[in-house]
Amino acid sequence: MTGMVAPSSRAWLFNALVTVILWGVWGAFSGLSPQHGFPETLVYCVWALTMIPPALVVLGLAGWKLDISPRAIGYGLAIGLLGAGGQMVLFYAVARGPAYLIFPIISLSPIVTIALSFVLMRERTGRLGTLGILLALLALPTFDFAPGSGGGASSAWLIPAMVVMLCWGVQAYFMKAANHVMSGESIFVYMMLSGLVLIPVAWAMTDFARPINWGLDGPWLAALIQLLNAIGALTLVFAFRYGKAIIVAPLANAGAPLATALLSLVILGVVPGPLKTVGILLALVASLLLAIEPDAKDPDAIAETK
Repeated sequence: MTGMVAPSSRAWLFNALVTVILWGVWGAFSGLSPQHGFPETLVYCVWALTMIPPALVVLGLAGWKLDISPRAIGYGLAIGLLGAGGQMVLFYAVARGPAYLIFPIISLSPIVTIALSFVLMRERTGRLGTLGILLALLALPTFDFAPGSGGGASSAWLIPAMVVMLCWGVQAYFMKAANHVMSGESIFVYMMLSGLVLIPVAWAMTDFARPINWGLDGPWLAALIQLLNAIGALTLVFAFRYGKAIIVAPLANAGAPLATALLSLVILGVVPGPLKTVGILLALVASLLLAIEPDAKDPDAIAETK
């Protein structure tokens, strides 16, 4: 099978930790561009373009070999469109809500990944994983509780945040399955192409009647911030390539948003209410439990025997 590499604990851990760091910093500053007058739809366009340099680098290192089998194309487009679609919705959410609440919700995306793996790949998790899932489900309602308000303000970002959680959870499942049939380099190239395909949609959604900041703190600041995301997406692909998804998904997809939430709290000096604080703590504990839950069986080895 194309692109299959023997798992390496050092390789997957290094790539996963790089993703956590890059995405954690990216998430904390992702709302700056819209705040400076550069619309979130154009931020998406810039993000899609920042995917091109790392994609060309890794494809060149792979000898410019792109997997083009029907299964590879199907997996690649599914991964890419779920990631790009979630990214577009995320930019909408961070322009309307606080990052320290949005990203803890997104951090629960491993629940979706684990559920799909449980049903479709017959993977099982132990007591810690089960407890983590239960705590994560308990954390979700706390983010929408706003005493003294009608709930309309929170719903403007809560529903999009949950859509991103769903998209990225399903994406991680497909990314796991794709690594059995195609190379990590090809996966990332298809992610890049899928992101570019949606640029016309984002461009058409942009309200050009409103003033747009085309200065250094507009598209150029957006490019600097979004490049962190692009490189983090690349290291995530290789974390899945070398490691087990049941561990990589919680560590990377949950660790990064929670790092964003904590960093945002430090930078903004914001102290959330008691219930939302409980929600953040529940999400943090849930993510840690999911990350440390040992995998009883090696699904990679099972897949390679098929």
